[in-house]
Amino acid sequence: MHTNDYINRELRYGAHNYHPLPVVLEKGKGVHVWDVEGKQYFDFLASYSAVNQGHCHPRLVNAITQQAQKLTLTSRAFYNNMLGEWEEYMNKFFGYDKMLPMNSGAEGVETALKLARKWGYNVKNIPENEAKIVVCNGNFHGRTITIVSMSSDPDSYGGFGPFTPGFVKIPYNDTEALESALSAPDVAAFLAEPIQAEAGVYLPEDGYLKKAKELCNKNNVLFIADEIQTGIARTGKMLAVNHENVRPDILILGKAISGGMYPISCVLANDEIMLTIKPGEHGSTFGGNPMAAAIAMEALQIIKDEKLEENSRKMGEMFREEMKDFGSSFIDEVRGKGLLNAITIKPTNGKTAWDVCLAMKENGVLAKPTHGDIIRFTPPLIINEEQMADALKKIQTALKEISK
Repeated sequence: MHTNDYINRELRYGAHNYHPLPVVLEKGKGVHVWDVEGKQYFDFLASYSAVNQGHCHPRLVNAITQQAQKLTLTSRAFYNNMLGEWEEYMNKFFGYDKMLPMNSGAEGVETALKLARKWGYNVKNIPENEAKIVVCNGNFHGRTITIVSMSSDPDSYGGFGPFTPGFVKIPYNDTEALESALSAPDVAAFLAEPIQAEAGVYLPEDGYLKKAKELCNKNNVLFIADEIQTGIARTGKMLAVNHENVRPDILILGKAISGGMYPISCVLANDEIMLTIKPGEHGSTFGGNPMAAAIAMEALQIIKDEKLEENSRKMGEMFREEMKDFGSSFIDEVRGKGLLNAITIKPTNGKTAWDVCLAMKENGVLAKPTHGDIIRFTPPLIINEEQMADALKKIQTALKEISK
């Protein structure tokens, strides 16, 4: 079988809920992936920042292999010997009292929403069924019905109503709008991405997160940080909120806490919040399974041992400086933090961001447009200077070719 055969089989038998780049991958190692014809590429998407540690990291392969030979799933009907160790590890790592494990990022967000509402009713004494959660326009927290209910993107919510009530939408990076919204007595929480990744890597002004946390404290409102994409050293700090020394009341993690090996997410909070949920009120068959525990601990330890926060900062600066200096007529803006970066493409000669990505693919670099005119660049955090220089040369060659 060849590339088109694989693509046509997916189109024939699978739902059409994605529009992938026309490349069929079968192998990955480190910062590289290979297609079914054997061509090598730099992976500059890293599975939407899930593969921060690189593809098939040998320590993660070993962790999953060792645990798979012993015990994979018990459900939470019973205790297992790995979950408590993982919970202790995570709480000490991030500085919280309790962890609640789930699987997907969307499940993590749903968990945080339920915790916030429970806390609102049980602790803040908001009248039953009146709790509000403030969210930002441009957000992306997942694709469940409740989550798309808070979206401002018609592609996410169009045709999926009726929607879940209880959300107040305000502009992102607007402290005046946030202050006004938080003053209402029935607000339980403010949910935000520290950097809006899916929207196109939009960074708030310096001090926005710190001010947001101060306003939450002033109004007795929980600050929930969705660090599913921005966390685990992606922005040059372990968490994006660390750039402003902000500690969320509820922290949502996913993607890279698995190193791309397994669906793993979790929510961290202190006892006052976490213990509002009682047995039987929330859970998951797979959440907290022994495989997840073994993988997540090793994935985070790799980030520390290989100093990937520092490498993310260094390589991110190199990427932005080189792309800004390149000066292509296609590039309108280069922005980002650490190795979470984006370029805004100016359509030129009928060519769009999609065409740029196709040209990059032909030159050996894989990335994907978001929202039509923006390309995200999020390689594995293990990328070194030589590899970054090689990838930048290929990206710039693609831009030169397409501008002819």
